[in-house]
Amino acid sequence: MLLTKASEYALLSLALIAKADGPEDVDTLSKRLGISRSFLAKVLQALARDEILISYKGAKGGFALNGKPSDISLRRVIESAEKRHLNVFECSSSAANCSSGKGDFCVIWPFLHKFQMKIDDFLEGMTLDEIL
Repeated sequence: MLLTKASEYALLSLALIAKADGPEDVDTLSKRLGISRSFLAKVLQALARDEILISYKGAKGGFALNGKPSDISLRRVIESAEKRHLNVFECSSSAANCSSGKGDFCVIWPFLHKFQMKIDDFLEGMTLDEIL
């Protein structure tokens, strides 16, 4: 499982947004974090599409959390930022996903699946509030 900069930027941005008194705009966030404005905008738009953030338009616009930090799981944030389910290995979600076509008799798939379930449970159980 590889988490990209999208996940890192999503979590960093959400931490700043959660601590703000009002909506935070992309320009301010990108300057504070020292990251690309255009890339950050795409990440924040994905979070807004998945209803993790609320997007406000206009001069005083920006992004705000759509709910309490304690209700936002890290799994939800990461999957939104990455635009995919996070599998440890390609086949970990299902033996049928085996790239070699040998999933039905693979001896390591049960381990990989258990490992995936533990990671999913960990990320689902950890909230934005816990990293603040």
